[in-house]
Amino acid sequence: MTDLATVLDRMTAPGELVEKLADGAVRCFACAHRCLIRPGRRGICQVRFNRDGELRVPWGYVAALQVDPIEKKPFSHVLPGSDALTFGMLGCDFHCSYCQNWLTSQALRDPAADQSLAYVRPVSAEQLVQYALQQRCSAVVSSYNEPLITSEWAVEIFKRAREHGLLCAYVSNGNATPEALQYLRPYLSAYKVDLKTMQDRNYRSLGGVLQHVLDTIRTAHELGLWVEVVTLIVPGFNDSPEELWEAARFLVSVSPEIPWHVTAYHPDYKMDAPPTGVTSLLRAAEIGQEAGLQYVYAGNLPGRVGAYEDTRCPRCNTLLIERRGYIVRGYHLTPEGKCPTCGHAIPGIWPRDPASVRLTGPGYPRRIEV
Repeated sequence: MTDLATVLDRMTAPGELVEKLADGAVRCFACAHRCLIRPGRRGICQVRFNRDGELRVPWGYVAALQVDPIEKKPFSHVLPGSDALTFGMLGCDFHCSYCQNWLTSQALRDPAADQSLAYVRPVSAEQLVQYALQQRCSAVVSSYNEPLITSEWAVEIFKRAREHGLLCAYVSNGNATPEALQYLRPYLSAYKVDLKTMQDRNYRSLGGVLQHVLDTIRTAHELGLWVEVVTLIVPGFNDSPEELWEAARFLVSVSPEIPWHVTAYHPDYKMDAPPTGVTSLLRAAEIGQEAGLQYVYAGNLPGRVGAYEDTRCPRCNTLLIERRGYIVRGYHLTPEGKCPTCGHAIPGIWPRDPASVRLTGPGYPRRIEV
């Protein structure tokens, strides 16, 4: 057992997303793999394991902690201009070859990621909430690694965060179970899902199943969570017009009001395909609009995608939120979240006082030292 595993195994608690089976085995419900874990064994994520018939799950630490603009998640219809205290742990149930957070997500799966031990910092849920309040954050978000596999710890934090009026959100691969979504629902307000591809064989190469993610998007929306969906446009992997049309049509079938973010890929981890070009990104955004989605955004190329950084009224085309990268430059919604020109209600989670929306920045992450 590696030093990293030894340290992480000490920082655990009994799991709640679990069914106990015969002979000391357990069935984990944190993600759609639904791992059957026998005593002494680990789930696919490597951070949930069976100790003497008890499921142990990550608890009491962070491996990443910073204040991010909410737009970085990305959420475009959640408290624009605000900051989110964003925390991550270690581990993931996928193994994406282009992961931008692989040092945290692939811990215990890729020996090259074992250096992430240096980032592990013990912390209490109450401390994290106090950091959020001290930094004047409006939200607390679980991100960086896959939050579904650390849901018990997230709920412990979110319970306290909500007591202080903070919004709570997930940035997730969407490989959830109905049980996990029901478990999170009392504490979670917003859920960002990665829709990585519409080809099941490609999903399986990443460690997932397409239908599980599609089911998560639909179920989360039906549960009343505010859902935004991101597709990272990777050349040669998921950027064909046919596949983009299929993704957009699926989202329309759930709700044409779901924001769809098509974002530019850059080479990272094990993938060295060329970065996404502006033309490809704009075509993906156009497909989303042509398919009937009312709110389509193009990300990771600030200042190069025109109106696809902004929010406009789908009824009268009034400019409602003007953005540049992670910075909100203009905010024109009414206190009720409506278009000031035609009165159309814009879906989302909006500030009650439009005058309180922070304009012009800072628009960049700030690391928090524990």
